[in-house]
Amino acid sequence: MFLWKSTFFPNDNELFPIHTFRRKITVATSGLHERRSPMTMNVRSQNLLFAIVRARDGVAGSPLWRIAAGLLALCFAVALFPGFSSAQRTDSGPAPSPTAVSPVELAKQVAELRAMVLQLQAQMKELQAAQPPILQASAAVPRPAVYPSSSLPVTVSSTNSQPLETQIPAATPAPWPEQTLLQGTTVNFLVDTYYAYNFNDPIGRANYLRAYDVLSNAFSLNQADIVLENAADPANGKRFGARLDLQFGQATQTLQGNTVNEPRPEIYRNIFQAYGTYVAALGSGLVIDFGKWSSSLGIEGNYTQDQMNYSRSYWFDFLPFYHMGARVHYQFNDQFGANYWITNGTNQIEPFNGYKDELFGLVITPAKTLNWTVNYYLGQEHPDFQFVPNGSSNLPTLQGTPFAPIVNPLNGKTHILDTYATWKVTPKLTLAGEADYVIERLRTSSAPSETRGGAAYIRYQFTPKIALASRGEWLFDHGGLYSGKTQTLNETTITFEYRFPNGFLMREEWRRDWSSQPFFLTSTLGNLKTYQNTATLGLVWWFGGKQGPW
Repeated sequence: MFLWKSTFFPNDNELFPIHTFRRKITVATSGLHERRSPMTMNVRSQNLLFAIVRARDGVAGSPLWRIAAGLLALCFAVALFPGFSSAQRTDSGPAPSPTAVSPVELAKQVAELRAMVLQLQAQMKELQAAQPPILQASAAVPRPAVYPSSSLPVTVSSTNSQPLETQIPAATPAPWPEQTLLQGTTVNFLVDTYYAYNFNDPIGRANYLRAYDVLSNAFSLNQADIVLENAADPANGKRFGARLDLQFGQATQTLQGNTVNEPRPEIYRNIFQAYGTYVAALGSGLVIDFGKWSSSLGIEGNYTQDQMNYSRSYWFDFLPFYHMGARVHYQFNDQFGANYWITNGTNQIEPFNGYKDELFGLVITPAKTLNWTVNYYLGQEHPDFQFVPNGSSNLPTLQGTPFAPIVNPLNGKTHILDTYATWKVTPKLTLAGEADYVIERLRTSSAPSETRGGAAYIRYQFTPKIALASRGEWLFDHGGLYSGKTQTLNETTITFEYRFPNGFLMREEWRRDWSSQPFFLTSTLGNLKTYQNTATLGLVWWFGGKQGPW
């Protein structure tokens, strides 16, 4: 067997047989077996020493291992030399007298071995400095208990005969999952179902003037939603975010199905919200959203668990559901904020005219328990073109669908004045109110159609699980902007709520609608009533990482 001499004596590069090295460290040990002193190197000790020296290439042939083996062998020899002071230096024959080795010769041998140890230590430090950073870190820092295998830089094979430092290239460790762009993203789900019964037994089981609970005597899926949100967090240096709400069920027909407003509703049927956010570093932070978002005209919103009642008010059903465009919010202080929107129109992702609607709004919070919002919206809700699916081949097309311009289109404006407030009187008692005034003209010189009215709410939380809420509202629909008929509409609603743990809500509701004119369906075609009474059971499940109102 041969070892590279340079492993132990870097200044000499020729090969030498192992027995030569063995002689160097055993020259002072011959004859010690006869003395049997406590410091005698017995046969087992020699074999152990030679086994360490003979260990060739370690586990993977690493020079680092060979140096460590040699160092261990030399240290073992140095530890034994103090007991060799009475041994003789001879290669064969009878054991000479213990006084044959002079102290000067022994001291010289010890000095040589010490120099070799120091030289080996220096070589080890040089090799350690040359190791890739990932190897050095793995020796000192324990790996986490769980780490994605796909993020490891390389895979090391224990059968590879190459030195370990050539198997693994220097690499930057993969980032932890929380350092990715998805940090802070919440995935949320909602299922909203109901069973309603209309005591008018209407034909087609249709409940008039309802936004969501549109069917009677039917187990119904109001909506199923998936909400993905990665909110901006400027306090921690993250100034952008995004949100996507996917919606399925009956609610999509209400929100996205009106061809009077939406030229091509089928394209965007299941996208309730989709917008990006950027918080500009201006003062307290200028919040800018771009995309499609749920309208904040009116106090009520889309997600049932955030409302006082299960059914929605006339004003939720009448005022815009959503807008497409850009909106800006700036919070001046804890008591005062301002909003500005510029949009394609009311309930329009794609505009049907060239006018851009605008909103100017104020949010006032005089106390932590009181919040007041005031909005003014200006728009033009008359198209200047229309699609003609079976039109002439000479017509222009938009993605394959022919359309034609409207000659002398209407140009009257729509004005919406909307205000609402919420007052948390006590931790258990909440009061709220809304008032609205809407004017629309066909042309700038036309007489206006107008709708005005309001709603009042009260809610009392008896226990963390049980609550009772009531709503009353009034709507004067002059010109039929909302209902298609000039009439005065009223409704009262009483809602009992029971909240199960972990995002499960049950609401039992009684509602009565009545009108100044026969309007509501009955079991006989053409026979209308001035009222309708409904009883509804609503069951809502929601879960995910999003905190607070949706």
